[in-house]
Amino acid sequence: MNRRQLLKRGAFLGTGAALAPFAQAVGANDQLRVAVIGIRSRGRSHLQAVLKSPHARLVAVCDVDPAVLAKEVAALKKDHSLPQLRTFSDYRKVCEDKEIDAVMIATPNHTHALIAITAAAQGKHVYVEKPVSHNVHEGRILAAAQKKFGVLIAHGFQHRSNSAWGEMFAWLREEKALGTLTLARGFCYKPRKSIGKVSQPQTPPQGLDYSLWLGPRAEEPVRRQQFHYDWHWQSPYGNGDLGNQGPHQLDICRWAIGDPAALPRQLFSIGGRLAHTDDGDVPNTQIVYYDTEPAPILFEVRGLPQKGLDYEAGMDRYRGLSIGNVLEYEGGYVTGDHHPTCVAYDRDGKELKRFQQRGDAFGEFIEAAVGRKKQLSMQNAESGHLSSAMAHLGNHSLALGKQQSAEKIAASLDSPLVQESFQRMREHLLANGLGEASLGRGVPLGVDADENFLGDFAAQAKELDQESYREEFALPKVS
Repeated sequence: MNRRQLLKRGAFLGTGAALAPFAQAVGANDQLRVAVIGIRSRGRSHLQAVLKSPHARLVAVCDVDPAVLAKEVAALKKDHSLPQLRTFSDYRKVCEDKEIDAVMIATPNHTHALIAITAAAQGKHVYVEKPVSHNVHEGRILAAAQKKFGVLIAHGFQHRSNSAWGEMFAWLREEKALGTLTLARGFCYKPRKSIGKVSQPQTPPQGLDYSLWLGPRAEEPVRRQQFHYDWHWQSPYGNGDLGNQGPHQLDICRWAIGDPAALPRQLFSIGGRLAHTDDGDVPNTQIVYYDTEPAPILFEVRGLPQKGLDYEAGMDRYRGLSIGNVLEYEGGYVTGDHHPTCVAYDRDGKELKRFQQRGDAFGEFIEAAVGRKKQLSMQNAESGHLSSAMAHLGNHSLALGKQQSAEKIAASLDSPLVQESFQRMREHLLANGLGEASLGRGVPLGVDADENFLGDFAAQAKELDQESYREEFALPKVS
């Protein structure tokens, strides 16, 4: 089987066809030719995954920062023989290149979907980090792109490739161990200090192509001290911790309630950016309640420490977790941290079953792309879109809401689950000297089966979600 046949088979597998994996090993000439786009930080993990795979070959790297590109390429060539490794600054050139079979994307959030859709339209297989989109609209286009172009689009929700949660859900289902699920909780209690506040626009790193970095976003000056990470906390580029860490745990919650093929018909959020007067504009304290079936989902973000705004004091925990999930059942509960280790307990807290982490998301993508392994439906663009969109909807609700006193918000809550969560949030804020702080009371939002926004704030939500794109970085047409 030659390369063209091999990759065609891999693309076919990516659409969900149930073909048996190859029995023979892939020869050297049949390796997947991979380019990694965005090679700083998380991108290094992508590079190492390609280098260790016997079924892939790293043929190109791409980054808009020449200093990052030079440093990482030098490190790669020091440890590996890569005489033909090519370098790019423009992702569009990578996507057009006929000598590249697949791209792996670890750029800032606001370019994830744009690059992924562009690559798919050029016939490339795609692995894109979470969140797979910056808004609901472009996530839906990404999911459509996988179907239209017949390529594999995998996502960075690594727990889907990790046997711990899969084995736990199988055990719960087969043994009927804990009964009916009553609530799926997710947590991101992660220390997030102030990012500072600049007095004037900052200069991008020397040599960096700032227009390429901005991609679809408007040409605004840099207003943050730390260029290469703190975009996470500025809404044109990042999605806060609800969209940074949160998608992992929201994905587990979706999995727990049966992987619904639609987004929630009702949700709302409470929170704000508290304690820090800085250049960030996304929440660091947040609750999102999703009215889902057969059980609701409740997600909490806390970026402030346990008490006194003292990060040395550590972070709050819920049933021993600061980051992870707690799934509540009639007969007990299940906890899973971010590694993850999943543990089932009865109602008295006695451990019943434990499953440990295994699996390799990167390796599974590569094997699916070359046709050695079938891609699971829950690892495709559709699943990645839905779990990412859960975060976007929560942020939209809060962005469209109004500031209110904690007392007024508490009086407006009719769900005992949200009341309990909000009371713990108030205690958390009081412990940090913020007991009198006002908070955002998000608007109720929902979407129908076609992902049209519902309710009194539907028009505003649609306008907020369908962000502006500069003409040269418009999303490719997928119809």
